[in-house]
Amino acid sequence: MTNNDNSKSSKTAPSERLSQVAGHVAPRKRRSARAKDELPADYSDILGQLESLKTIASTPDTKNKGYVRQKQAGKLWVRERVLELLDEGSFREVGSVSGTVQWKKLEGTKEEPESYIPSNNVQGFGTLRGRRVVFTADDFSIRAGHADGALMEKTIYMEKLAIALKLPIIKLVDGSSGGGSVTTIKTAGYSYIPPMPSFKHVAEQLNLGIPNLGAVLGPAIGLGAARVVACHFSVMAADVGSLFNAGPKVVAGATFEEGLSFTDLGGPSMHCTNGTIDNLAANEQECFEQLRTVLSYLPNSGASLPPIIPSDDPADRPCEELRTIIPRRKARMYDPRKIIAAVVDVGSWFEIGALWGTTAIVGLARLAGRPVGIISLNCEVNAGALDAAGSQKITRHLKFCDSFNIPILQFVDVPGYAIGTNAERTATMRHGIALATTYFSTTTPVFSVVTRRVYGVAGGIMLDCRDPRMRVAWPSGEWGSLPLDGGIEVGHAAELRAIKDDDKRMARYKELEEEYTRLMNPVRTANAFGVEEIIDPALTRQIAVEWLKHVYDELLPSRLLDRANGKIHPIFY
Repeated sequence: MTNNDNSKSSKTAPSERLSQVAGHVAPRKRRSARAKDELPADYSDILGQLESLKTIASTPDTKNKGYVRQKQAGKLWVRERVLELLDEGSFREVGSVSGTVQWKKLEGTKEEPESYIPSNNVQGFGTLRGRRVVFTADDFSIRAGHADGALMEKTIYMEKLAIALKLPIIKLVDGSSGGGSVTTIKTAGYSYIPPMPSFKHVAEQLNLGIPNLGAVLGPAIGLGAARVVACHFSVMAADVGSLFNAGPKVVAGATFEEGLSFTDLGGPSMHCTNGTIDNLAANEQECFEQLRTVLSYLPNSGASLPPIIPSDDPADRPCEELRTIIPRRKARMYDPRKIIAAVVDVGSWFEIGALWGTTAIVGLARLAGRPVGIISLNCEVNAGALDAAGSQKITRHLKFCDSFNIPILQFVDVPGYAIGTNAERTATMRHGIALATTYFSTTTPVFSVVTRRVYGVAGGIMLDCRDPRMRVAWPSGEWGSLPLDGGIEVGHAAELRAIKDDDKRMARYKELEEEYTRLMNPVRTANAFGVEEIIDPALTRQIAVEWLKHVYDELLPSRLLDRANGKIHPIFY
């Protein structure tokens, strides 16, 4: 029996093996049927699906109500904006097919997209004048920019990328930037406590000195408003931009202010004059140009030096017109912007916040190709007395320059903090002391040029904020605890009050005024080393360039090491 089994086994085993080999060589009909479902080896099916979705996302639907509304409002479509902003050919999208897709099942395992609503925020990489950046751009034509299509995840990812890669981030805001809508509750089936996962990364970027630059290119609402206001620099398009915490319909229900337009509620005349937004631009294209310009002064992060460019403007160019720019008659004013333009490299002056805090002037410029922050008082507004808004403006600029390792050149002509009931009502001293603590807590180098007046607490703060002081004065300089106008009346009140005759009192006042004016000759202060050096104003540029070159060569490299070692921690907000 055993032999029979062995015999059977020996006959069947080869046939089974042959059958198995034949099965591989010539597949059975059942396997042949599967061949119809085999997928291409080059993954062309997947690539085709991706290409189809990308084509839909990058092609405007001219019949779509949102697109029509966008164009009727005079606004660029989101992808038109991206292409206008970035250098030609530099756009590399991240999350190019994210969005809501309805799939149509085909034969076997195959499927194809049947409908597709792209995520309403275009994000990715690009270059601005050759500088690599990451960016986010709202698409208001899809759900007015409200949360949709993995938008939150995409935005958080780009915020993290900016930190990880130490790249500037550009934010083009038009809508709520993924903020909430009541329709989200219906879609999800429940309400939610509003999350804010991205702002942790935004705060880190700001303090690391990773440039955050934002543009308001439509109604910036809620989260969209918060995102752009949080930026280091922001600009609003005058023809289409507005910004508010909630839109007119919500406002009407809460405050009974009815019939408000976007512009009434939060247009340029509101937010470019109160400091919420830094700058105003005529249109979207000018917004893009301002973003490019600001970035040209900034490093990729606070771990780097600001970029130096070649300059054809001679470092020793004399500024002879500055010898006569300060009037000898003290009551007369002058244009401080002419001083700035004369000293810095030709064409390099870029003002920030020109429409708000107008007692102060701040901005960016270059000296011999090196970026420098500019601070000046504005004697043409409130006689240069520093008010609450002016203090806030300088405070912000000090933190801005400190974040980006940009040294500061300041032109000082300050009669003191603003006085009077309006100054007290607007908390001038509160904001003035915030400015003082910022001067003394920031560490970026400061060079001061005293052009005329230095009085009171405000003057002392501006000129005594670094030790040792780096400062020079012009021959037009005058200084003290109080200006003579008002100071004589206070200091000699009893003596003047005792003189009953008006003519004699006036004559005595004139005697005191002449005596104090003689004693306030700035050369006397220099004799006592109360001012380190009084210079010919024509040499201001040359001296400032020499200082700034030394700062870039010797001091800023050490500052970078101190930041890396945690010895200094700039804080923007």
